[in-house]
Amino acid sequence: MHRRLFTRALAVSVLVATAAAAGATTATAEAPTPAQTRLHATIDTILADSRLDGAQAGVVVVDATTGRTLYDRNGQRRLVPASNTKLLTSTAAMELLGPGHRFTTDVSTDGPRRGGLLSGDLYLRGGGDPTMLAADYDQLAGQVAAAGVRVVTGDLVADDTRYDRTRLGPDWTWDDEPYYYAAQVSALTVAPDTDYDAGTVIVHAEPGTRAGSRPKISMTPDNGWLRVDNRAQTVAEGETTISFEREHGGNTVVVTGQIAVGEATESDWVTVWEPTGYAADVFRSALRRHGVRVLGRTVLGRATPDTARPLARHDSMPLADLMVPFLKLSNNGHAEVLTKELGRVLSGSGTWAAGLSAIGEYAGDAGVDTGTLRQRDGSGLSRRNLVPPAQFVTLLSAVRAEPWFDTWYAALPVAGNPDRFVGGTLRSRMVSTPAAGNVHAKTGSLTGASGLSGYVTDADGRLLAFSIVLNNYLTSSVKGLEDQIAIALATYTEKGATTARMTVPTAPDSPRVPEGRECSWVKPALC
Repeated sequence: MHRRLFTRALAVSVLVATAAAAGATTATAEAPTPAQTRLHATIDTILADSRLDGAQAGVVVVDATTGRTLYDRNGQRRLVPASNTKLLTSTAAMELLGPGHRFTTDVSTDGPRRGGLLSGDLYLRGGGDPTMLAADYDQLAGQVAAAGVRVVTGDLVADDTRYDRTRLGPDWTWDDEPYYYAAQVSALTVAPDTDYDAGTVIVHAEPGTRAGSRPKISMTPDNGWLRVDNRAQTVAEGETTISFEREHGGNTVVVTGQIAVGEATESDWVTVWEPTGYAADVFRSALRRHGVRVLGRTVLGRATPDTARPLARHDSMPLADLMVPFLKLSNNGHAEVLTKELGRVLSGSGTWAAGLSAIGEYAGDAGVDTGTLRQRDGSGLSRRNLVPPAQFVTLLSAVRAEPWFDTWYAALPVAGNPDRFVGGTLRSRMVSTPAAGNVHAKTGSLTGASGLSGYVTDADGRLLAFSIVLNNYLTSSVKGLEDQIAIALATYTEKGATTARMTVPTAPDSPRVPEGRECSWVKPALC
């Protein structure tokens, strides 16, 4: 299917695999150079940290141009990769869907019209767009009104049939379900802001005017799909302890805790139950604002007839642009939508199974040994994902020859860059070190699982591909150890090197992030 990619990747994978097969800590089949010996000793020292006692560590470093392996510790060991899984999903999407791929949301009808009266149903059809904002639904409603429609006698039909009705990923844990990084996936959904966390709302609690009163609760976007059970209190003074929790199986958000008079508004992101209904609610309200009345009810999940005539349309940004919020902010929803979109486009089935099959085929064509790994979702939330670090390095080496590589590379988080849409999940890591502005890599975080895989330019100007995957540790974070390795790679040189051990680099402390979360998953973002 992808013979051009396969032929090139075969050569890369032979180079990588030949060296990687050598064993736990050997560098290449050849005798290591003095520089490699120093690098080995440095990384070995970092991995000997007591925080990794009893844990598993896989680290592979390869010269991305020659394929020469510079370091390999357990490179073929299958480990839980967390959000490093997005490397597989994003590259498959760029290759198989293409950088110009867009998602379309449209409105149509199959009923006759007489003047402003539409005798029939109005169909809102979702194309999977995870970037649809309330403003975009407002524009669609404006187009319907501009077409002359004033009254719809039938129903508003919310068509989400591009994808299946399985809303949550395989193996996701139940306690993640209310949080925005585990939002339900639908072909028809809403994002509350330009982080594009589709299937969520932002709930705000503003203190009341006096102690003893209830805080004022509002939502972005305003909607009638969620109900608020406000149990919180305004107090005269004290710490803000407001909490927003959506009850399982429904759309009641329970607000508890306290907020003091005069304090700033407290906000949090909450997932919705059934995002298709959420989108339909937002669109119906927009129609009302534009003077379009729908007399019938809202119907979810019915397909648009082939005979329907178009009234309005919205196209998303191209996939090349979507890569920025997707990878910089480690957006799980984008990963899962792209997985289902791959299945829909390539096999006509918008399911996780079909999408993962397409990703696996692509990875195999890129030289990845797919028989050594298991991918269960697009984002990495599943703990049944298992990928050897060496296979990430094979992929990273192979995609450098792709015409879309520069776009994809630029979308990876950049160490130490404070701009949220440049540094992303690495914006507060490796600051003021040789790795800052240098390392382009995907982060990964689950409780007891962490990863950092990507690229770094060494002190001699060579581009290195690396993968660090750490599992089964009991400490709250091992990000500092990943950063130490990345800094060591940024300072690696073979010019005038001896076998003397390199100085083990120190890594600046990162902001405190709750255990098992990507820093961009903590709202407001800490990174």
